[in-house]
Parts: sequence; C-alpha cells; structure tokens
Amino acid sequence: MKFILRLFPEISIKSRPVRNRLIKVLTQNLMNVAANHDFVIKVQPQWDKLIVSVGEDDSDKTRTMAVRELSRIPGIHSFLEVKEFNFEKFEDIFEVAGPIYGPLLEGKTFALRVRRRGNHSFTSQEAERMIGGMFKAHYPNNGVSLNNPDITINLEIEQDKAFVITNKYQGLGGYPVGSQGAALTLISGGFDSGVSTYKAIHRGMKVHYIFFNMGGTAHEIGVKQESYFIWDRFASSHKVKFITIPFEKIVGQILERTHHGVRGVILKRMMVRVASKVASRLNAEALITGEAVGQVSSQTLTNLNHIDNVSECIVLRPLAMEDKQDIVDKAWEIGTAGFAESMPEYCGVISDHPNVCPSSSFVEEEEAKMDANLVEDAIERASHLDIKAIPENTSKLEVEVETVSELNFGDVILDVRSPDDALKAPLKDDNHTVIELPFYKVASEFDKLDEIKTYALYCDQGVMSLMQARELKEKGHHNVKVYRPK
Repeated sequence: MKFILRLFPEISIKSRPVRNRLIKVLTQNLMNVAANHDFVIKVQPQWDKLIVSVGEDDSDKTRTMAVRELSRIPGIHSFLEVKEFNFEKFEDIFEVAGPIYGPLLEGKTFALRVRRRGNHSFTSQEAERMIGGMFKAHYPNNGVSLNNPDITINLEIEQDKAFVITNKYQGLGGYPVGSQGAALTLISGGFDSGVSTYKAIHRGMKVHYIFFNMGGTAHEIGVKQESYFIWDRFASSHKVKFITIPFEKIVGQILERTHHGVRGVILKRMMVRVASKVASRLNAEALITGEAVGQVSSQTLTNLNHIDNVSECIVLRPLAMEDKQDIVDKAWEIGTAGFAESMPEYCGVISDHPNVCPSSSFVEEEEAKMDANLVEDAIERASHLDIKAIPENTSKLEVEVETVSELNFGDVILDVRSPDDALKAPLKDDNHTVIELPFYKVASEFDKLDEIKTYALYCDQGVMSLMQARELKEKGHHNVKVYRPK
C-alpha cells in the first residue's frame, strides 16, 4: 500500500539546502522506525512530499500498523493513503476511483478535487469537471456542491500517474527527530518531565534521558519504563542513552548541611551541574527540564536564574509558560499520564518555609558547605543503558515485601524519614527499639546493623519505606519488612 506524506509547514520557508537536509533526515527516520518495528518500507523523497510504500500486502493488519507508526513520526504534517496507477485518459481514472467513492454518494452531495503536477493538455478544473461528471452520471447522488459537499473525492495527478486518495490522516507535525541537534532531558516520571521531553522530540531534538535516583529501584524502574514508552512511540528512529545517577550522597549532604529555605534550589543546581557535564560527554547541546514558572518555590524567576547559572549548556524549559492542567491534559494525549499517576513518590528534599527569592551569595554560601567532589563522584558511579535494553532490564518481578501493622517481640523499627521530618514528629515506641536511618543512608549503612535482628522500615506514607525494603531484599537482606501502624 502507498501513502503520500505531506511535510511540516515550516519547511516551506527554508532555503533549498536546508530543505533538502530536512527531507533527507525525515527519509532516514522513516527507514529507521520501520527497521525497529519490523516492517518493510520504501521511500521516494520529492520536493514537497514523500511517497511511501509499506509492506507487501494490503491487509488490515499492515494498514493499521502503518497508520499508527506514520502518525507518530515528527516532521509529518499529514498523510494520505492512495492507490497509484498509470493513466492515459480520464476514463482510466474513473475506472479505479468509481468503485471506491461511487457507492458513498447515494443521497449525498459531492465535490471532486484534483491536485495536478506536470505538463498536461488539461487543467485541474477541466479534470474535475470531466471526472466529476462521470460520477454524477454513473452513481446515484444529490448533485454537486462545491462549497459544502457531503462527500469530497480527492485525486492527485502527476505526469502520467494518478493517485486515488482513500483515506486522510493527521500527522504529528514538528521537525524530524535529529534535525535540531541532541539534548539531555532530566526525567523524573511526573507529568511535567514526560511532556517536556515529548515537546523537545516534537521540535526535532534527539533526546537522551538522565534520572537522579534518590529513592530506590521501584522509582527507577518506573521512570525507565516511561522513558522507553516516549522513545518507542515518538523517537525510535535514533539510538539514545538512559543514564541513572546515584544521588543519595548529594541528597544526604543537602539535608544535613544546608539551610532549609534553599534546599530545593540547591538540589536542582546539583542536578543541573551533573546533567550538563553528562550532556557534554554525549555531545548534547541542551538540557530539557519540566519546570514551569511559579509552579513551586524553586521555579520562581530568581531561583530559575540560580539554577541556570551552574549549567555549562543552555537549559530549555518547554513548559515554562504552561498551566498545570494543560500539562496534565497533554500527558493524557501523548500517553504518559498513566505512568505519572502510578509513579511512586517519596520523601525527597522539601524545603521548610522555602525562600522564593534568595540572594545568589546566600545560595552559594550554603552550597559551599557540601563536599566539593560530589558531582564528579556521582558521574563516576552513573550507569549508562541503551534505551532499547530497558524492557529486558526492567522485566524482573518486583520483590514482595511483608507489610505489618503490629510488630513482633524483638523487632527493631528503622525510621527512614529525612532528619527534619523525624525531628518534627519523633517516632516513639516503648516496646521496640527505634533507629533513625534516613532513606539516603539505608543502602550504604544497613550492613552495619545487627544482621540477627528483624527491621521494620517506617515512613509517614509507607512509600519510601517500601522502596527501601525492596531494594534491601534485592541485595539479599531478608530480615526486613514495612511497618504501617494503624
């Protein structure tokens, strides 16, 4: 089956060399997507369109697959499913188009539209009148209506070939992936970062993914799965990386050493510092974040400036002026909302009475209290994964962890909340020992505890404790469970 692909509108204002480059990129993207999704494709690039042949049959299965994939490739404004054939006279065109459109005309008005290219002895209007007259004479109808027809018959003529259009589909628009360079997106699994990543891809960027792990494997698995979904659906034409940065040490020092009012800003600054260095190693020229102006305290103009000041490359914020509901609606439209809704949240770095306009000197003074080698250490301990490997990487079943509301004699309560939360509402139990071990220290310090005892992990919502307990079990510690008192 054949499709005619209309190029994105902005290509019309490009110079000839740029236009040819963009068409070449889109052509290669089509070939790459076809290879990744195991179907046969042939592409004929032309000045204002691409003619694409898909598969070796006209089955409904092939058609469904082709329409689905073509509708998800950035750079395609719209596309037409067509029947292509040679013709010598108008009757040849009517012989093919008649059985397709004729039965639809009964009780309806219609108009016939012809787009013509090449040298012919007739005009487009003459072709419309002649072929339209054949439809009017041979099939029951309510006559021709040029301004408001019930049915529009679309034909294209190019030299000695005719194309009968059987279906029209809307494309994704945007620019071909890779045509605008490479970027690195800071992906967290929420509504914002998923939508901002999509918008960068839609605008023609090849996007790598970086995730800052502060809370365990469950969150990382969820973010990996969302990242793979975005890549597979909209950008599988390119090979990209998923990078996980272990961030527990940095989070720990932020919570233990810095002023509560600027913790959120310092956290973002540390993320951007790391990400910009990783981007340089990937030859990516920009960072992508899901920040929107004013959405939270770290996203005031003052704080966004503080964050940008530490980056070695440009920071792009596709959602900077978007309302939250519009972002959520877009997430549902592109298919990432389900991931965001089910993504585990955890007790992260939350500023108590955050400062929305701190001075740069104050932020830098507080940041200077942290070890100078944290950024390089985090980068050295990073893991890099080809995004195509994510399904296999995340396919293992989640470890089951017992959750209890009552403790056994001798159980030890392990309070994994942040120090501030534990200080505000100390957990007291007259019958059991309580040990405070913040979530960011569990992985590194659990081995120091008495391995004979059983530890019941506790946090306010039960999410962080579950994530940490799962991670400990994955490492071979079976003397753990989750404590959720009534």
